[in-house]
Amino acid sequence: MPEREYVFEGKRVTLPVVVRDASSASATYLVSAAAAQALIAPEDLVVAQIAPGRTLFSVAAIDYRDNDLGDYNEVSLAFFVHARSANDGRGKLPGRLANAAAFLRSRLPTYIHRLPVNQSFTCAAGRGIWGFPKTIEQIDFEKTETRSRCTLVCDGRHVLTLSMARGGGTRIPDAEMITYSRIDGATHSTRFVSGAEGVGIHLGGATLELGTHPIADELRSLGLPKRPLLGVWMEHMHGRFDAPVRV
Repeated sequence: MPEREYVFEGKRVTLPVVVRDASSASATYLVSAAAAQALIAPEDLVVAQIAPGRTLFSVAAIDYRDNDLGDYNEVSLAFFVHARSANDGRGKLPGRLANAAAFLRSRLPTYIHRLPVNQSFTCAAGRGIWGFPKTIEQIDFEKTETRSRCTLVCDGRHVLTLSMARGGGTRIPDAEMITYSRIDGATHSTRFVSGAEGVGIHLGGATLELGTHPIADELRSLGLPKRPLLGVWMEHMHGRFDAPVRV
């Protein structure tokens, strides 16, 4: 079998995996760097600080409509990080100003802490190819012409509900990004390219409600719920995911 070809549930997946159309609501929060680092399992990843003792954390709800891995819903809980090996040769990682600039340019790497989905095929492929921490959960969207509301339920218990206004006229050009994951106990990086149209960007701009599930308690340990630093709505998002590479 070719190196970039996989089979899950009798279906073939060839890399790169292409996302042709999806909508996305994401809220980014300023949280305690120490609390965030405590939730990150790989010791070779360190949170990217943008203020003294503060880092960034993202909650995103994605409705994949046309994707090589199917039509499914997803919730992403991700930290912004650097690999410890990504230093300047003297053990020094990018500083706070560089991190803030990279975030604004969509160039700051992420580590996906949790990635629930609502379909088995994308769960198997995401785990089998990239080591993404996908689990099959209940994820429901309620959309009106002006607002999107996503609710995540795990083990029959409410985890979170993310609500955000829809709409926007901004276009985000394609940008190359990196996300980290674990495969067979080793950290890997995946390069992906993403862009979007119909984008609305707002200071604050999202409402997060937390439930009673232990994952909700993890988010409370970060100081959530609170007003996000930034809320971003993407009406039409597209992307391409390449093969993972061991760090």
